[in-house]
Amino acid sequence: MGVENGVDDYTQDGTVDLKGNPVRRSKRGGWTACSFVVVYEVFERMAYYGISTNLVIYLTKKLHQGTVTSSNNVTNWVGTVWMTPVLGAYIADAYLGRYLTFVIASAIYLAGMSLLTVAVSVPGLKPPRCVATDMADCKKASTLQLAVFFGALYTLAVGTGGTKPNISTIGADQFDDFDPKEKGHKLSFFNWWMFSIFFGTLFANTILVYIQDNVGWTLGYGLPTAGLAISIVIFLAGTPFYRHRVPSGSPFTRMAKVIIAALRKWKTPVPTDPKELYELDLEEYAKKGKFRIDSTPTLRFLNKACVKTGSKDPWMLCSVTQVEETKQMLRMIPILIATFVPSTMIAQINTLFVKQGTTLDRGIGSFNIPPASLTGFVTLSMLVSVVLYDRFFVTITRRLTKNPRGITLLQRMGIGLVFHIFIMMVASLVERRRLSVAKDHGVVESGGQVPLSILILLPQFILMGTADAFLEVAKIEFFYDQAPESMKSLGTSYSMTSLGIGNFLSSFLLTTVSHITKKHGHHGWILNNLNASHLDYYYAFFAILNFLNFIFFIVVTKYYVYKAEVTDSMEVLEGQLRGLTPAVTNQEESRT
Repeated sequence: MGVENGVDDYTQDGTVDLKGNPVRRSKRGGWTACSFVVVYEVFERMAYYGISTNLVIYLTKKLHQGTVTSSNNVTNWVGTVWMTPVLGAYIADAYLGRYLTFVIASAIYLAGMSLLTVAVSVPGLKPPRCVATDMADCKKASTLQLAVFFGALYTLAVGTGGTKPNISTIGADQFDDFDPKEKGHKLSFFNWWMFSIFFGTLFANTILVYIQDNVGWTLGYGLPTAGLAISIVIFLAGTPFYRHRVPSGSPFTRMAKVIIAALRKWKTPVPTDPKELYELDLEEYAKKGKFRIDSTPTLRFLNKACVKTGSKDPWMLCSVTQVEETKQMLRMIPILIATFVPSTMIAQINTLFVKQGTTLDRGIGSFNIPPASLTGFVTLSMLVSVVLYDRFFVTITRRLTKNPRGITLLQRMGIGLVFHIFIMMVASLVERRRLSVAKDHGVVESGGQVPLSILILLPQFILMGTADAFLEVAKIEFFYDQAPESMKSLGTSYSMTSLGIGNFLSSFLLTTVSHITKKHGHHGWILNNLNASHLDYYYAFFAILNFLNFIFFIVVTKYYVYKAEVTDSMEVLEGQLRGLTPAVTNQEESRT
């Protein structure tokens, strides 16, 4: 064993190098390793948002698609981007490990970006230019043109499926939960992770969007493609500094065994003494660098899976730890469901919010603001909010709550949900004002430019960034923190699944509301001509939906039980805040 200054220098959380050897804290991991990961993510966000932020404009102006079609194509693609991480997490946790899965997926991602750049550059791969106000009067893209463009988009989506759930997890893995100092760093990691990566987003939302609108789509897509290639090289350069976790088998199979074993023994009573349940020796877990988890009373039915009946069939008998891992993943599902609606609100940023901007006066002196660049204010707002939260809010609330995080993760998510209610109320009022000015100046039927500054949309963009600083950061940390140690990638994919389903839900709601409101000869809420639409009603509907979702969130958090800490690091930090020497415990927290 290596010892530095009389202290064991090897990590205690089961991390290894690529050859499977134990690693030293002084040689690998920490902020040094994270720097390579964060730099990659800055460029990756530049690439992803360089495509997604202005995609609705490209589909409208270059491929001549209408409001509902273009918006749905954006949200369907974004939904796929955020759903594929479930597959990527599965492959990483079960077979290849996070590092190798990430490297292979990055190559696919780069291939998709390269093909997309070709699709927007070659004249024959897009329909002829059209200046008509109504896209229905323009020549539509051919089947080949659509196949190449969307083929590139969805190739890119497959690549992100392997990168998104693993890159943040690789970063978090660089801190040892058994070391109180490193545990403290991990608590700040997700805040600064979001802060750093949104620099890439800000560049995409401002510089790249301007280039796409005013210089050309070839350069506008070529730059993020080159940036992604550079970032992959930077990530690979950090390989000697990374700590890795060994794949521990399919999480879905382990969970399925627990559920099936419990169902097969549904009549079998559960002993009152947890010591009578089946469990492996502590040494078995120590050999594999895993953690043993004590039995808990929550979701008691699943405890039937570890009741001894004489059979050793793995589909009939599971260990207590395996059952508790399954419980941890299942307990998070109601919280996951509560994040679908706010994820639907986020989907409006790059679709309807941007489309609103195209109808307004974009001039500031001789400079015209690209509508999609307003999303940069979401980024700026989030950057400022994250810094204020980490430096001031957490410091103040720590003194009151003695919680190292200041407030619990669910409380932080709840504040974000409240913001979403107000965002859609503000968006509805702003849209009502826009429609009023359009009517006063007689541009309702023509769909002409409304003589109102595009800056009137700023409040809804800025508030969205503030909401993200609470909800999105907490969501990523919550699903990572509460997932079992052997299912961290799958846990991280929960937060991405939320965004994926939110985007698909956005497509469903937009299509359904558009269809229903056109029935019986009515004008409809969402038309190609936004000046004749009623997005104010649609946003008001979203405000009500957010309020109902917040009530649901309060109910599910009331019954949520935080998982037990596998180490005493959190208690050490709490003890330092209280000025006490904490006792070691593994009891579950039930604070919300």
